[in-house]
Amino acid sequence: MDAYRHITPTERGRIMTLFKQGHSPAAIAAELNRHRSTILRELKRNSAGKSYDASKAQEKYDSRRKLCRRKRKLDDPELFALVKERFLKLHWSPEQIQYRLRHEGRPHAISYATIYRGIYAKRFNDPDWVISGKKRLRHRGKKRRRKGEPTRDNFPVEHALSERPPEAQARERFGDWEADTVAGVVGGAVFLTLVDRMSRYLICVRLEKKTADGVNAAMIEALRKQVVHSITPDRGKEFARHAVVAEALGIKIYIPPPYQPWQRGTNENTNGLLREYFPKHQDIAQYSDDYLEKAVLALNNRPRKCLQWRTPYEVHFDKALHLV
Repeated sequence: MDAYRHITPTERGRIMTLFKQGHSPAAIAAELNRHRSTILRELKRNSAGKSYDASKAQEKYDSRRKLCRRKRKLDDPELFALVKERFLKLHWSPEQIQYRLRHEGRPHAISYATIYRGIYAKRFNDPDWVISGKKRLRHRGKKRRRKGEPTRDNFPVEHALSERPPEAQARERFGDWEADTVAGVVGGAVFLTLVDRMSRYLICVRLEKKTADGVNAAMIEALRKQVVHSITPDRGKEFARHAVVAEALGIKIYIPPPYQPWQRGTNENTNGLLREYFPKHQDIAQYSDDYLEKAVLALNNRPRKCLQWRTPYEVHFDKALHLV
């Protein structure tokens, strides 16, 4: 059986001519090589009384076709506003938006591919936002570059990363932390970032200077009330006196090989997310404590794919939130 073909504008012009000449629907169908019922439906739907006008019939057809098409998801004002707020204001990725809606069982549903199409169609370009549209994406549409071959450096290593317990390596328990610092301008204030490997929960402390003593004191204070089994820091000089922290907290500190940031991928990824709020080459001291607190809260309340679209806060404290 042949697939159904819609009547074309040319055929409508021929129908009008034959109809005016008094031909029956059966005769018109035979002339156009169409089924008689197709011509009868066309005349019934698009005739005005006993007359048939091809141009008006085509207008009616086009109007009906628009109504029968599936509506675009982002044309829904409520859904568009929800997606826009989480993409521009909360820095959620399209994938995080899609699966968090599903995770909470919301009636709205949208795929991340649809959101990306909206982004590249400039639907999220908003003059009220300094950074909007495609520039709001984590990597701004750019491909990541591979760095060159590493070199070795000197660093005191009491426990190598290879000695870290299997349960810590497999993220099977809370309390295995990764540590790093995030710098602004040279010689200025820095952030000490601590991320739990299992929950991805972030603790961020601002320091006036990047010194080993300052980092040690801040790390001990930040983790004193947390569950701590181990810490895996960066190999920067600010962590060179890590034995002080190990003794104060009664834990072991595992040192990764040099120039292998992927060994602390959780911390490195979180630092990248933090950069969305604190761009490079900006003085970290200029930001208020309130702004820092809100940025950390936003990251801890951002759904993660690796957590089945729960947030670090929900996993770390075993609480369910309503975010959409």
